[in-house]
Amino acid sequence: MRIITRLIVLLVCSPLFAADPKVHKDIAYAESKHERQTLDIYTSADGKGRPVVVWIHGGGWQAGDKKEVDQKPKAFVDKGYVFVSINYRLLKDTVTIKQMGEDVAKAIRWVHDHAKEYGGDPNTLFVAGHSAGAQLAALVCTDDRYLKAEKLPLSIIKGCVPVDGDTYDVPKQIATVEERRSTIYKKKFGDETSQKDLSPVTHVAKGKNIPPFLILHVADHPEVKGQSQRLAKALQEVGVSAKAYPAEGKTHTTIDSELGLAEDKPTQAMFEFMERALKPRTLDHFKAKLGKTLTPAKAEEFFGKPDRDSGSGLMIYEYALDDGTMILLGFTGPEKILYAKHVTDGKAVELPLK
Repeated sequence: MRIITRLIVLLVCSPLFAADPKVHKDIAYAESKHERQTLDIYTSADGKGRPVVVWIHGGGWQAGDKKEVDQKPKAFVDKGYVFVSINYRLLKDTVTIKQMGEDVAKAIRWVHDHAKEYGGDPNTLFVAGHSAGAQLAALVCTDDRYLKAEKLPLSIIKGCVPVDGDTYDVPKQIATVEERRSTIYKKKFGDETSQKDLSPVTHVAKGKNIPPFLILHVADHPEVKGQSQRLAKALQEVGVSAKAYPAEGKTHTTIDSELGLAEDKPTQAMFEFMERALKPRTLDHFKAKLGKTLTPAKAEEFFGKPDRDSGSGLMIYEYALDDGTMILLGFTGPEKILYAKHVTDGKAVELPLK
C-alpha cells in the first residue's frame, strides 16, 4: 500500500500532471486603451525572477489574435518562463506597420514595469513572433528607436525568435515576388523609404546591444528561407550571434501551431537557444559565477552543459566562449573545484576563485 501511495505522489508531481498555467487576460498596456492594445499573461502559481517571453501573433498585419497560442503557454511555463501574448492594432484599425511596432514596444514597456507582479524578471525578456509577428519582433529587436521611445534599452532583450517571416528585407521581398503580391506589399509597407525603414536588416549595426537571434523558417520555402538567411548574415557580419534554422517537414501554419510540442525539433532548438542566452558564453559571466564551492552540478546550473567533459578521475569541463577562447574547469570529484583557467592563443591563465 505504501508503494502504491508513493507511486501516486510521483505521478501527480511528474510533468505529465503539471498544473495548467495561471492566466491573466485582456490587460491594457497603453493609455489609449484601444481594444487591441491588450495582452494575456500565463505564469505559474509560484516562483519569481523568471525570464519572460513576449509573443507576437501573425496574420498579415490585418488579422490574428493573442488567443491563438495553441500549447505555447503551457510549454513555456513548464520550462520556467512567464509567457505573454499580445495583441496590437491592425491595418483595418487604420494604423501603419510602424505604429504596430510602437504598440509592441509599449507592450514590452508594460511587461518590464509589471513583470515582478507575475513572477517575472523585468530585465530578462525574450521577444518572439510568427509571420507578421516575426517581422515586428525582428524590427523592435534591431531598430532601437522603438524601445528608446519607451525609455527602455535593447539590453533588456536577451534573445529574439522570429518564426517564418518573409519581410526582414522588404524591398528585396517586393522585388522577388510576382506583381500581384508586390502590389499588396507596397500597399502595406508604403513607399520605398518606408519599406526600407520597416526592414529589420536596415537597422543592424554594431554597438546597439542587439540580442542574439534564432530565426526559424520552413526549410523548403524559398522566400522565408532567403529572408531568414539574409537577416542572419547581416547580424553575423556585425558580431551578433544569429542562426537561421530550417524546419524540415513544416508548413507556414504548422511551424507555428506545433511550436511548444515536446518532440518538435524547432521547439527543441528554441529552448536550447534561450537556455544559452540565459547563460551567456562570456568571460565576464564565468568570472561572476566562479567560487571555491563550485561543483560540477553548480557549473552546469550556471553555465550549461560543457562542450566536453573528460569524465572520471580529474574531471575537466571545457566551455568554448563566444569570442573563440576557452574556459577550463578542473574538479577533483563531484564536490570540489580545483581550478578555473581561461585559454586564449594557446596560453592558459588561471582565474581566481572567490
